[in-house]
Amino acid sequence: MKHELIEKNVMLLAALTAVAISFGGLVEIIPLMNDKTATTPAPGLHMRTPLEVAGRDVYVREGCYGCHSQMVRSLGEEVLRYGPASQAGESVYDHPFQWGSKRTGPDLARIGGRYSDEWHKIHLNNPRDVVPESNMPGYPWLAKQQFEPGEVPAMMRALKRVGVPFDDAEIAKADDEVAGKSKMDALIAFLQTLKAPQPAPAVAGGGPAKTESTP
Repeated sequence: MKHELIEKNVMLLAALTAVAISFGGLVEIIPLMNDKTATTPAPGLHMRTPLEVAGRDVYVREGCYGCHSQMVRSLGEEVLRYGPASQAGESVYDHPFQWGSKRTGPDLARIGGRYSDEWHKIHLNNPRDVVPESNMPGYPWLAKQQFEPGEVPAMMRALKRVGVPFDDAEIAKADDEVAGKSKMDALIAFLQTLKAPQPAPAVAGGGPAKTESTP
């Protein structure tokens, strides 16, 4: 029988398996290559400041993504708990993006603005001071760490190479903007940006109002 011929011939089986996997992969990948929603910034998407870029680097460096996802799925109970479901266009400037479903702690995609900076400082220093049942470790050393000259501009240049539209003037001012700020300040600034993008309000004439983006 034909299937016996394939099963008994290792090379033929390997070749046909590779063809099947390749075909399946192309069926999934090609439509995504033409899907602009994954590469077009969501309306109102906030371009991060140097301090917020630095804070995201701290977030990734400390492994926060290991316990917190940044993706509200489009399930009723998730939307009720966290807020609007996440859209691909929200993450076009994130490299790497922090989507996922691993939640030892709550999802953080909509944490921005829910708590004050002071609350975050207390929480990062010792989480049990504000959430007694928390098993999250504290990060008190972040309040004592600052950024070296050139450290944040290097982060921004790396992001620019992969498509984040920072201009050279923004990068040149980065050191001045983070001067005197701790890595805890930067992390908090980043956390406060994690919210659904807010499109500019419409004005008479049908176009959006010309306002600066806000975190």
